[in-house]
Amino acid sequence: SPIKQLNLDNQYDIIVLVNGGGLTGQTDAIRLGVARLLCQMNPENRSILKPFGFLTRDARIKERKKYGLRKARKAPQYSKR
Repeated sequence: SPIKQLNLDNQYDIIVLVNGGGLTGQTDAIRLGVARLLCQMNPENRSILKPFGFLTRDARIKERKKYGLRKARKAPQYSKR
């Protein structure tokens, strides 16, 4: 985590409320939020956290449903005859 990377384990007590997404998405969102906060407090932290990927947002989003398909890519069952 960003706090452990900066050796600030005992200096901060963080309480977080998250909505939506899954467990992994929520933990990644918390990690990103904490890292951004630490960079706001001290801009020098950015150069330490960036190589570890703490400041990178996961850009994957749900693909839109296309017409003629059941979901984004799932097509109806094909019948030869």
